[in-house]
Amino acid sequence: MKICVYGAGAVGGLIAARLSRSGHEVCVVARGSALEAIRGRGLRVLDRESGKVERHAVRAESDPAALGPQDYVVVSVKAQSLQEVAARIGPLVGADTSIITAMNGVPWWFFDRLRFGNGKLRLTSLDPGGKLARAMPTERVVGCVIHLAASTPEPGLVSHNMGSRLILGEPGGKTTQRTRRIAEALTAAGFEAMVTETIEKEFWVKLLGNVSFNPVSALTMSTADRLIEDPHVKAYMVQIMREVLAIGRAVGVDADIDPEARIDMARQLGQFKTSMLQDLEAGKALEIDGLLAGTLEIAGKAGVPAPFTESLFGLIRARALSSNQYRPTT
Repeated sequence: MKICVYGAGAVGGLIAARLSRSGHEVCVVARGSALEAIRGRGLRVLDRESGKVERHAVRAESDPAALGPQDYVVVSVKAQSLQEVAARIGPLVGADTSIITAMNGVPWWFFDRLRFGNGKLRLTSLDPGGKLARAMPTERVVGCVIHLAASTPEPGLVSHNMGSRLILGEPGGKTTQRTRRIAEALTAAGFEAMVTETIEKEFWVKLLGNVSFNPVSALTMSTADRLIEDPHVKAYMVQIMREVLAIGRAVGVDADIDPEARIDMARQLGQFKTSMLQDLEAGKALEIDGLLAGTLEIAGKAGVPAPFTESLFGLIRARALSSNQYRPTT
């Protein structure tokens, strides 16, 4: 299959490398130092357990128009970069192209197939003006929830630290051949890929951890294990998780997981830095709106109070503004 990964960061780079290794025609859209590194040295993957580094000759371009239509486009960027993707993804999308959204946070298409709102509600905090929906329409989308830990120690090098689970599903629960086909390809590439008919629920389970751990870790400059060990910080994160659970249930998406069980999922990853903490340390823009603004917009539409989540949104936004690392969605 022809597969383009848009965004060759930690997760996107790992997916591209694994799919290339298993024989697919893989290319990536990258920029800056990452683009130069992949072109010059290949896309490299470090296995933390063995210490082995694999190199993969993957075509890398900054301009999607140089790559042409694909069977699948895996969009693996932070939410603040989606407007750029929407403006440039067109040349990659042919008549039968499917778009895999492999990202954290609330997806812009979240309401499109829910009974709540009868498909008429839009997340304007994530997709003002509807540019994302027009460029990447829901009928092409396969959602992908990521349960693995990876990082980029240097441009073009992905460190695969732990886990390999990917959950795929189409909005609204329909499962078609395009979803089964990419799931089979990911499984053959070494991922633990599963297909679900409740992808919105799986996003919400992941969101419980993203909304709490990511901003709190960035504010405190702490790894996840330290947050869990501190009873006061843990209690604060539990309150946020309870609010997020209530928000999801109000719109018909029940994560059906206790906050303690969700914390246990993070505990299994051990001493790890969240993606937001990694971005803070690297001086990159923080993924605030994709995690918090979208969640709070849903809370407002559902009439669910979320004071703990609101305070966290204000605090992490203020922190990011102080270092010029917050770029509001426009």
